[in-house]
Amino acid sequence: MPSPIEQAIRQICEEKGLAYESVIEAIQAALGAAYRKDFGDKNQNIETEFNTETGSTKVFDVKTVVEDMDLAELEHKEEERKARAEEFAKRMEEARAKKEDIAGIELVEVEGPRFNPKTDIMLSDAKVLKFSSEIGDVLRIEMPQPGEFGRMAAMTAKQVITQKLREAEREVVFNEYKQYEGQILNGTIQRQEGRMVLVDLGRIAGILRSEDQVPTERYKLGDRVKVFVTQVGLTTKGPQIVLSRASEEFVKKLFEMEIPEASEGGVKINDIAREPGSRSKVAVSTTDSQIDPIGACIGQRGTRIQTIISELGGEKIDIIEWSEDPASYISHALAPAKVNRVELNESEKSAIVHVNPDQLSLAIGKGGQNVRLATKLTGWKITIAEVGGTVVEGEIAEQPTEALRPSDGLQEPEGEAKVE
Repeated sequence: MPSPIEQAIRQICEEKGLAYESVIEAIQAALGAAYRKDFGDKNQNIETEFNTETGSTKVFDVKTVVEDMDLAELEHKEEERKARAEEFAKRMEEARAKKEDIAGIELVEVEGPRFNPKTDIMLSDAKVLKFSSEIGDVLRIEMPQPGEFGRMAAMTAKQVITQKLREAEREVVFNEYKQYEGQILNGTIQRQEGRMVLVDLGRIAGILRSEDQVPTERYKLGDRVKVFVTQVGLTTKGPQIVLSRASEEFVKKLFEMEIPEASEGGVKINDIAREPGSRSKVAVSTTDSQIDPIGACIGQRGTRIQTIISELGGEKIDIIEWSEDPASYISHALAPAKVNRVELNESEKSAIVHVNPDQLSLAIGKGGQNVRLATKLTGWKITIAEVGGTVVEGEIAEQPTEALRPSDGLQEPEGEAKVE
């Protein structure tokens, strides 16, 4: 039967989700710090072994055997290194004061032996402790324990073990969520701090920054939301998870979740252009002649695309067919407008798209949204030209949009995807 100490350690492991070895290492580090506080000195490299069965501790001074050196020479070299370091710091400070370039200032290293009395022991001294010692050996010299630890040492041990356990817990959480980078997770709105929203993901809260939020969405305490994990990092304060609902990748992952052909590779999502909360254009293709990529994305009676639109809060989605031919791709990208012809200038990667007068407003879109998204999607600068009349250039820069649909009075059913 495990001892009470081991049972307590395993209970901590279960509550914190930590490995048993991590907790033992934290305890041994704390005991080492306590020993140094009461009984050690600065030239001891203390390591401890903790026995969970008996609660006893063994303390060792760990040294690496190095060749014999002249102490006078070592002292001289150390003084020279210190002098050069001080000179280097002084030159750097003077250069900064004069606003001179510091790139050319280098620290000249002093060649010669190095000896650290805390971690090293000379061969002659090592042979006194163990006659068979050789250069490179590691000696573990057991140290006496004169008595019990004092109050200050106990407080030091408590601080060390708390810090080590906190660091171990942070690392476990970081490793757990790092695997979800680039994926979608379900979360709950926890609270709002200024323009930033914190989303509870289970063991940690993720950050939904203002630029990663959809402008038309309002997040209320307790709301369940899907979020895209943009980045998982480890900071001094612990793991930091950056989330997004406004990125193109979020739309792509929703398609892969809701459309089996997309997740299996039968349908490929080539490009996405998005104005969050308003409208998205998604270019799809397939290498399987038996699969209709647009039909697969829409689903029977629009059930698949409707699920995605609902998750995006009613954001309109245009599904178009991707093409290797730029002219054909640009024509598809301007859907639902019908294109008369496309003139390409490959050197400038620009295109003039000719449309009939009745298709002009549909091609441009309200506030230029349709042509703007088509430009983002294809990567070509698009100019809309009315046959025998007006010329309108597409804009790559973000612009506010007044409505979700073109201004020609054509209305489409709410939540229904437009396809080419």
